Amino acid sequence: MSEVPKVTNQLLSAPLPQIIERLGIAIAEAQTALDRNSIAVAQAMAETEIELGGETTNLIALGFTPTFYSFTEATVEAKLSFSMQETTELGVSVGASVSGGAGFVMVAASVNVSYARKFSVGAEGMSSIAARLVSLPPPELLEARLKTMSEKAPT
Repeated sequence: MSEVPKVTNQLLSAPLPQIIERLGIAIAEAQTALDRNSIAVAQAMAETEIELGGETTNLIALGFTPTFYSFTEATVEAKLSFSMQETTELGVSVGASVSGGAGFVMVAASVNVSYARKFSVGAEGMSSIAARLVSLPPPELLEARLKTMSEKAPT
């Protein structure tokens, strides 16, 4: 029965606050990486020049814009299942025999006793983490700047 408190303590000490904290930090770091990537794409578009109809222009002047992404939700799900079972089995069988002859009697008895006590402890766990990522339009100031650049660009 000493196994039961250990399993119970492990289940109760699940580090849920740390899991949530790590998920938040991971999302913040991922969001920063996504933003840096969008900025790098914008710079590459501004530096990438193509020739159209004898004139050279960049992708920004043609109206291309980088895609920005954002995490809109994150879910941590944990499911725990805990079971404990105790069974006791007791068996008794008694047998007796009597025999006699020529002035004497013999009596014999037999008793069989069995006792079993069984303990069973089970614990199962399952967890999942999901995040939702959506595409956003460029920030308004960047969009205005890109529009100004495209209007100034030679056509």
